[in-house]
Amino acid sequence: MRIFGILRLKSTKHSDSSRDQRTNIGERGMAEDRNGRDMPADALPPGGCDCHVHVFEPARFPLAADRTYTPGLASLPMLEAHLAALGLERVVLVQPSVHGTDNSCLLDALERLDGRGRAVAVIDPETTPDAEVKALREAGVSALRVNLESRGETRADFARDAFTRTAARAADHGLAVQIYATMPLLSHLADLIAASAAPTILDHFAGAKAAAGLEQPGFADLLHLLAGGKVWVKLSGAYRASSVPGHTDLDPIARTLITARPDRLVWASDWPHTGGGKERAERGPFALEPFRDIDDAGALRQLRTWCGDAATFHAILCANAARLFAFPF
Repeated sequence: MRIFGILRLKSTKHSDSSRDQRTNIGERGMAEDRNGRDMPADALPPGGCDCHVHVFEPARFPLAADRTYTPGLASLPMLEAHLAALGLERVVLVQPSVHGTDNSCLLDALERLDGRGRAVAVIDPETTPDAEVKALREAGVSALRVNLESRGETRADFARDAFTRTAARAADHGLAVQIYATMPLLSHLADLIAASAAPTILDHFAGAKAAAGLEQPGFADLLHLLAGGKVWVKLSGAYRASSVPGHTDLDPIARTLITARPDRLVWASDWPHTGGGKERAERGPFALEPFRDIDDAGALRQLRTWCGDAATFHAILCANAARLFAFPF
């Protein structure tokens, strides 16, 4: 039986048995609420959902010692201010790489959202017991994440093994699989995704790069998977796909995806907008990484433009998220 989330969240507490192996950085740095400066031009429809955000409360939930970056504070109250500024009612929390397989921070925020949220967790497909995966699902987790990009993983054999093992665990518990990877790497997973019993969600325009255009390796595979209803794609983090101001070079990719399967797309801000790239490599994993200054209201207006009509905009912002993550219609 496939269950994408639940309608009422239950409390699930996890002990941090490895707390002595974690590094507590305290509450240095913070995500700012900038969205009030630039509200969406038109009121949003009811049930709008931001399908990809992270919460960081390092003073309460220490970060993993083997992390690749150190974020500042992005607390649940800050997230709620972000949602309120945009006029969004629902949200999907995504486990960041800096917490590894310790989903404690995610579950704490999910419980406090009191039905407004769902979540995407991370497990070790080899060692996480079934009882824990069941508890995650009962708490409101809808998918298990395979994060290849944050650690720069490009090996096709590693990616195929990670997907296969995680997808099997997800299918056993009625969950989806969410993948963050480059588009060329995703092309090596296309056959596995097509055969998977678990639905697959692809982060951040499925790893597409605006500069590479519609002919980039893997894009044809993505369209084939979309046409067959095998994947969902998050139109999220446009700044990760484009370096052009306003991200107008993403227009052909976004419009092609929307034309192909508007019923298989969801929108997300990727708040609080962690960094990356060469700056992260130069900074090192333990120096505080500033969040990016992103106009999320502008991203919503851009989505409205890409959609072209109110029905498509409502589907991507509201209805599709409700179906995928089991929010009430």
